[in-house]
Amino acid sequence: MAHDGGHPMNETPVLNGLLELTKAAVAPMEALLERATAVVRERVSDGGRVSGGLIEANQTAAHGLAWLATYVEALRQMQSWAEALQEEGKFGEIEQLIHQIAFGEYLWQIYGGIPMSQGEILRPQDLGLSQEDQRLMMDDAVMRLTQEGNTEAARMRLVAAMRERNADITYGATGLDDELEMIREQFRRYAKDKVEPYAHEWHLKDELIPMDVIGELAEMGVFGLTIPEEHGGFGLSKASMCVVSEELSRGYIGVGSLGTRSEIAAELIICGGTDEQKAKWLPGLASGEILPTAVFTEPNTGSDLGSLRTKAVKDGDDWVLNGNKTWITHAARTHVMTVLARTIPDTDDYKGLSMFLAEKTPGTDEAPWQDPGISGGEIEVLGYRGMKEYTVNFDDFKVKGENLLGGVEGQGFKQLMQTFESARIQTAARAIGVAQSALDVSMQYAEDRKQFGKSLIQFPRVASKLAMMAVEIMVARQLTYFSAREKDADRRCDLEAGMAKLLGARVAWAAADNGLQIHGGNGFAMEYTISRILCDARILNIFEGAAEIQAQVIARRLLG
Repeated sequence: MAHDGGHPMNETPVLNGLLELTKAAVAPMEALLERATAVVRERVSDGGRVSGGLIEANQTAAHGLAWLATYVEALRQMQSWAEALQEEGKFGEIEQLIHQIAFGEYLWQIYGGIPMSQGEILRPQDLGLSQEDQRLMMDDAVMRLTQEGNTEAARMRLVAAMRERNADITYGATGLDDELEMIREQFRRYAKDKVEPYAHEWHLKDELIPMDVIGELAEMGVFGLTIPEEHGGFGLSKASMCVVSEELSRGYIGVGSLGTRSEIAAELIICGGTDEQKAKWLPGLASGEILPTAVFTEPNTGSDLGSLRTKAVKDGDDWVLNGNKTWITHAARTHVMTVLARTIPDTDDYKGLSMFLAEKTPGTDEAPWQDPGISGGEIEVLGYRGMKEYTVNFDDFKVKGENLLGGVEGQGFKQLMQTFESARIQTAARAIGVAQSALDVSMQYAEDRKQFGKSLIQFPRVASKLAMMAVEIMVARQLTYFSAREKDADRRCDLEAGMAKLLGARVAWAAADNGLQIHGGNGFAMEYTISRILCDARILNIFEGAAEIQAQVIARRLLG
């Protein structure tokens, strides 16, 4: 008996000895990465030292190395996930197919070309690898997985199994413990009941997320999730933050992103604040009574934070701010701004920057700015709308002296860098949620929509798109959870967090784009949810470090 897709139901295209095969394929990829790193390092070194100028001149090779390293780490983490599930007796057919297809696809891409973006395909020769170097990939396990791992039969069977499961949580076991899965269920239920039915209307009307929702999230502990208990938070893991961000963003990225602002502000204060600042700010951030916004970017600087121009000048014990900021999320309704400004005159790099906890009065839609010395305007955006984006202008805006973070000048950039790991892990989790929402609506649409006498989901190219969404979501998820575990273990993880963000953002955009394609013309109609998901997914490759900046950071670490 054949199922819709044409593959016999009682057979599965899972390869014999799958885990041994995939395990054997990891080592040749690690060897290839090692060789590629050496070749690129030689290309970007001058007098035995890695040169920033040469990295820039060889940007494709350097950024390509970052992508190759991301793929190798992703395969490593998929292998860890699969082995752990096998040990727990949870490595079922869906998980096996996801694992097999992931290896089959990513190994082929390493060999034939990794998409850094739609129009930029990274091939081994772009890294300076010779034909001889590429022979490292001529390994029996690698060859078999590239030929037999990601087949149409495997993808069709995966989608058939997904339909049988009709999962409302995740397609495939995540590998997380029961406590984290209980947290997931709680937030999935909340998102389904209180977010999903209203998100599209908020988006279309370009409305702020209602304060009721913020109040409910505060009651559920979203804003104090990772803040230590002694400061009024729950002291939970970054892994729990991932699960919460993922499920709320699956409902609507704006709701999933509300917690990001508290995460960044709390991390700044925990890492760089004085005891007095921790006592003053952290309990209010944790309870949601204090809503923060991050005020870093300027109109002409973008990612180049070292060249910020906003100045803070001492006025007695206090400070006076002057300058212009842009792309400030949720600026109007918040109580405190974490502002990066230049306090040390005659500096033009990051060493002259300081961080302030600048207090302000929350505004409304009609009157966003309530205090003297602050003004601004709304930036109209394609997606990511629920908190709104603003320009913010400071014109002799006063900040109390006690609100210089850490009480020391010149530490602002360093303090900000300490938050990037958590912010990028959280952004990767948001990306997974957005990708999952694209899969949710596209799977449903493909079931419901009939063409040529059958459901869209029965056509192999439609089913294949859905299968690859499920596979890549799991790959990005495992990479993200790994970076969160590293952070929880108090290990430096800027590399891992950067990789999770880099891959997660691309996966979200691919899922949204393919989801819209499945919807056909209807996907282009604003009344369909997928149109919003596409707009929301697009920002993920830009904020918290654009994909190019992310690849640059990863490359510098690998080559350093």
